[in-house]
Amino acid sequence: MGRHVVLIEDEPNIIEAIRFLLTRDGWTVDAHSDGSDAVEVIKTARPDLVILDLMLPGKSGMEIIKDLRDEEGLRNLPVLMLTARGQARDRDMAEKAGVSRFMTKPFSNTEVLAAVRDLHAQANQG
Repeated sequence: MGRHVVLIEDEPNIIEAIRFLLTRDGWTVDAHSDGSDAVEVIKTARPDLVILDLMLPGKSGMEIIKDLRDEEGLRNLPVLMLTARGQARDRDMAEKAGVSRFMTKPFSNTEVLAAVRDLHAQANQG
């Protein structure tokens, strides 16, 4: 299987930008816009990496990351969290909850691609 990302994001323009960027780099991207069943979507998809928005309808990214870290098979899944709220408090909360990397919007394509490649490489070393 190739490189597979599940993108949990509710802004269509961000979904399309990230999908285009990662697909061009050889990734398969599944996008999902609702937080309420995101953990089930991730469990079913079994991705190499998750890109997770902080503010989502149904369930917040913070609640989703906590649920993922409580799941035996998903504890070490790399998660890149995206947010429009880049305050230090949000970053600290996300890191304590188990987020692998935190990125604020707006972000550059180069930043996202570098973070995804880096997280994937780190996951495959361990």
